[in-house]
Amino acid sequence: MNGSGATIRDLAPHRRLRRLELTVTRRLDGLLHGQYLGLLPGPGSEPAGSREYRPGEDEVRRMDWSVTARTTVPHVRTVDADRELTTWVLVDATPSMDFGTAELEKRELAVAAVAAVGFLTTGLGNRLGAHLLTHEGLRPFPPGTGRPHLFRLLRTLLDVPRGLPAPTPVPLADGMDGLRRTAVRRGLVVVVSDFLDGLPDAGVAGAAGPPPTWERTLRRLAARHQVLAVQVSDPRERELPDVGLITLVDPESGRRREVSTGSRRLRERYAAAATAQRAAVAVAIRRSGAAHLRLSTDRDWIGDIARHVIDQRRLAGAVRPPTGGAA
Repeated sequence: MNGSGATIRDLAPHRRLRRLELTVTRRLDGLLHGQYLGLLPGPGSEPAGSREYRPGEDEVRRMDWSVTARTTVPHVRTVDADRELTTWVLVDATPSMDFGTAELEKRELAVAAVAAVGFLTTGLGNRLGAHLLTHEGLRPFPPGTGRPHLFRLLRTLLDVPRGLPAPTPVPLADGMDGLRRTAVRRGLVVVVSDFLDGLPDAGVAGAAGPPPTWERTLRRLAARHQVLAVQVSDPRERELPDVGLITLVDPESGRRREVSTGSRRLRERYAAAATAQRAAVAVAIRRSGAAHLRLSTDRDWIGDIARHVIDQRRLAGAVRPPTGGAA
């Protein structure tokens, strides 16, 4: 596993989870916990002062009118994350996540992302609940506190059957909607997926195409909660290597197709379509109002999470010096 010194698939389940815990706590604990700062500083949290308003970055509803009137310069409130937070995680465990050509499969990277969120929030007495989107449908995991509760969730994720085409696939939008109905109290919502579901054919032609089917529901989630969209991907989803004849398999339906990667034109068209697809996903997440974290199976996911959090704090005007190694 990037950032942990071993691949998660090489270890027994209990050893995998212990390795994940050590990786997260050693490299992220000091950086992310800080003064009870959560994974995403944002509205609905404890007041932490004011700073000047940044057009295009700040929401008008966060305006600090008293400071604005006193200084005649627009200011917004800065905030720290709540000390007691309910975190909900929607984890895409459908067949499209059972793919990986680097040190991890996308499913394993999703488990690592949930572990990072869990280890860094449940330790403060916060509650963590989840909905798992599997080939059989949406599986709820009631919220709870503590390390044993988190380990049960992670073991459940590891035990989801692999390689089984969905008889009646549940759209990612339906998974988000189910979570929206469950997560009534304001909190943190983390959606972990490759976000490939619900992209219309026209959407891969560019970010200006029709919106993904899940965008509207994600926007409704972000209207009530702090939302972090964690997009997991694999390098082979971005470009094809020149390795001759290969068989491509649709993990959701089981359909197969042979293609020749020796064609330079085919590889270029594939890369261009993949770039447009990523752009369409990024635009949809940004329009929804959610924060966007990209993780890839061939990158140091711990470093990417740390950099994301630092960037979020910088935007919120609440950057604090790290107390542990994270990059």
